[in-house]
Amino acid sequence: MKVLVSGASVAGPSVALWLGWAGHDVTVVEIAPALRRGGYAVDFRGEVFTTVLDRMGVLSDLRSVQTGGSGMRFVDALGRKLMRLPPEFSGGELEVLRADLSRVLYEHSRAQATYRFGDSIAELREHADGVDVRFESGVEDTYDLVIGADGMHSVVRRLAWPQERVVERHLNYYVGGWEVPNTLGISGSDSLLYNVPGKLASVGADRRDPGLAQTLFVFKSPELTYNRRDLDQQKAILREQFTGLGWHVPELLKGLPAATELYFDSISRVSVDRWSTDRIVLLGDAGYGATFGALGTGTAVVGAYVLAGELARAGGDFRAAFGRYEARLRKSVTTTQDGSRAGSFLAPATRFGLTARNRILDIPFFNNQMIRMAQKMSELIELPDYSMKEGKPVQE
Repeated sequence: MKVLVSGASVAGPSVALWLGWAGHDVTVVEIAPALRRGGYAVDFRGEVFTTVLDRMGVLSDLRSVQTGGSGMRFVDALGRKLMRLPPEFSGGELEVLRADLSRVLYEHSRAQATYRFGDSIAELREHADGVDVRFESGVEDTYDLVIGADGMHSVVRRLAWPQERVVERHLNYYVGGWEVPNTLGISGSDSLLYNVPGKLASVGADRRDPGLAQTLFVFKSPELTYNRRDLDQQKAILREQFTGLGWHVPELLKGLPAATELYFDSISRVSVDRWSTDRIVLLGDAGYGATFGALGTGTAVVGAYVLAGELARAGGDFRAAFGRYEARLRKSVTTTQDGSRAGSFLAPATRFGLTARNRILDIPFFNNQMIRMAQKMSELIELPDYSMKEGKPVQE
């Protein structure tokens, strides 16, 4: 089949790899002009996720660029340690920078798919024989299937799903991150995290280049209205939120104007009543996303595997494949979505909340319990066996 995939971050290249191996004609469209370099580290916890990465043939490449996990050292305004979480708390079995993950997935899938950067879908018209697509560039084409793998703010979902069938819940926090010169001399594997009620500022050394550092800023806020394509507007929001704070915040904000790659988004959750229409299907965050802290990256990779595997098993009956894909995953991903409380964990809204978090998690027993809970969440996802042979789904 002729398949269009929207989004070239994680879910898109993952499903493109499987579908290309299965013999489909795959095109991936991505609004960014090139692969995005920014973004925080992401982790894969548990055998389910690493098994899929291994079957994709990307696990060894990802291990070669893994960060090894980062300890989280919470400090006061003078830099004195308040509490430390070990690398395994946030890193899982495998932690890599999101940019490295996207690059590896792209490099492995580009022989199986055509990539079109700097373009996006402007219109979708679904009919009995396919889906007519008009792109922002003016190009028009028809595809047998369209896969929306374009994240929490999915264009495919916006165009193909009536608003009343979509629930988007803002979880009262925003997160931003950018790269800065390491003028502070940050070294070691620990990230440094500084809190005031409702806000977090963090910085850690770049594992690839000690002359650089990566920031992570989190703040509590009602839902904001801004242009997601306007970096200057997003930078202004971050400056407004964090100007006047102590610690290293003024120095980190100095690096914001020069940042060409900025990750900025709300911490939100999205769900739809059904993951597919007729010939259009949602994958990853576009259909069942929860930014930050809900195994979203690993779930997207597993979702791509299941979607491609069910299409192969169905022998062309994509409607049956879409139904089985959703039936296999909906319950487990809904449960992992409920774990997305990273905002209130990283930036508790009150002084009491900050003190309680630090004191409780500084006790090894509670620290280990949190790690076990995250591990159990990953085990909720059942991994089907699609009889993979040499990376190709085999029909049964």
